[in-house]
Amino acid sequence: MSSLYRSAISARAAKLPQLPPVDRNSTGGSEENEEEEDTIGDLPGSGLGPPAMPADSRSRIKRTPNPNFAAISASGYFEEALQVAIPDRNLDCRVYYSAPKSKDGTVMVCHHGAGYSGLSFACFAKEVTGMTRGECGVLAIDARRHGKTTSTEGDDGDLSIDVLVADFCATLETLFPSTQSAPTFLLVGHSMGGSVVVRSCPKILDKKYRVAGVAVLDVVEGSAIDALPHMNSLLNARPEGFDSMEEAIEWHVSTNTIQNAASARVSIPSAIQFKEGVSPAYQWRTPLRSTAPYWLSWFRGLSSSFLATRSARLLVLAGTDRLDRELMIGQMQGKFQQTVVPGVGHMLHEDDPTGLAEILVQFWKRNERVLLGIKKVGDL
Repeated sequence: MSSLYRSAISARAAKLPQLPPVDRNSTGGSEENEEEEDTIGDLPGSGLGPPAMPADSRSRIKRTPNPNFAAISASGYFEEALQVAIPDRNLDCRVYYSAPKSKDGTVMVCHHGAGYSGLSFACFAKEVTGMTRGECGVLAIDARRHGKTTSTEGDDGDLSIDVLVADFCATLETLFPSTQSAPTFLLVGHSMGGSVVVRSCPKILDKKYRVAGVAVLDVVEGSAIDALPHMNSLLNARPEGFDSMEEAIEWHVSTNTIQNAASARVSIPSAIQFKEGVSPAYQWRTPLRSTAPYWLSWFRGLSSSFLATRSARLLVLAGTDRLDRELMIGQMQGKFQQTVVPGVGHMLHEDDPTGLAEILVQFWKRNERVLLGIKKVGDL
């Protein structure tokens, strides 16, 4: 049984952690402070959404915002936030970036899952740059209709896989126009984003960029497609909105959608938006039900595309979810590395950013050596 299916038929609740008050003096410039005023949720283990909400918590009772769940600025997690104009895609794309200390270094390029934003990788990015002492950078991108990426044409509704892949590739080409001076990329995608980076990899390689590997986080084609019929039941369990940003963050933590409250306080303010004259006033920035026409395109063919990728391949799962037939055969043939992160939910990169950073840094170190033609004795 997939974790998404389990989520659709059972409710989970968690004790709320006692958090220290927010240090308001640690925020960055005015652009970064806006992160505290924005937010959302995504799909779990097999490819989409949060766990079902406890039935008795769905009634609307206005409460005083809990300061333990106040938003935290992203300025302490990435070196810079940029708006990147991509005229060919009619997009003004928000990216978060911590560059590697050497110009020819490696950058982990991260694509989030449905309903979230690049800031879901904020805590992970800080861990990676710390562990590698800046040798490996991190770039996290807000997809169209997510976070602070906006359309310059007014119509950015199409979230089919081909559109998302074209957006992703165009963003990298805009940021790194020269393949000669561009860093090596390690592509990292969570859930829906896993499908985007897998499909993007051959296009990026064809443009002569260097790709050290592709890492897919907590999505398996077979389980994801099996779970799709249950998605509407899952989404029916979510609140329509929230009365405050604090309530939105608290909901994600109390339902175990994000187990790490510190990460939720950074990431959720880019997934929820304030709407004047609407009740509740804090609404999902990307209502997941509106993405339903694209779910099948995200996941169909993912396994074969992953196995055909011309780079090192890593699948990281949040639990012992079953592999589909193609992946099972591929694993027996040693075509990819698989790792399970214990004690986490679908948002494994937020729940345990340190653990995931350790896995991906080791993956980077091993495959960066292979890319450079250096193979340490004893390495597989």
